[in-house]
Amino acid sequence: MNTVEIELPAWGVASPRRRAHIARVTELALSWADALRVDKAERDAWGDAARWHDALRDAGEAELRAIVPHLDWPASLLHGPAAAARLAENGERRTAVLDAIFWHTVGNARWDRTGRVLYMADFLEPGRQFDRKERATLAASVPDDLDGTFRKVVKLRLGEKIASGDPLLPETMALWESVQ
Repeated sequence: MNTVEIELPAWGVASPRRRAHIARVTELALSWADALRVDKAERDAWGDAARWHDALRDAGEAELRAIVPHLDWPASLLHGPAAAARLAENGERRTAVLDAIFWHTVGNARWDRTGRVLYMADFLEPGRQFDRKERATLAASVPDDLDGTFRKVVKLRLGEKIASGDPLLPETMALWESVQ
């Protein structure tokens, strides 16, 4: 993969390690866009969603809760909704981009391809240390079977959480049910 230059909004809070993750997610999403020959508007949406998804990942809980005070989610899940809110405040109007970023940590059954691509790229990016071979195989399969790979990724990401019986957001359960 080529190195993607990551430029975050001025309000972004991301460490160098986080920026490296964002770059890998963006590179992967754009590689799929190129392999699938998506049009420029969709390619831009995939790249922007990937580039901005963790723009507030390293922000403090108080800052995140101040941006999205209506959400009672755990702090670890707030960076997506907070980033989507900031982007909307600053003029971003592409619903697919905002929805992808908002829901990227918990999933959403109503996503279009932008949300699905971000969800997969965030999980499959090659810098993550676990299940490298399986995740690389899945990443390579996206251009040939985006929908099938998405179902596999959802099952892989959520299977253990579902089996544990831990409470999940309704949107997460709806995503799980949509791939069964």
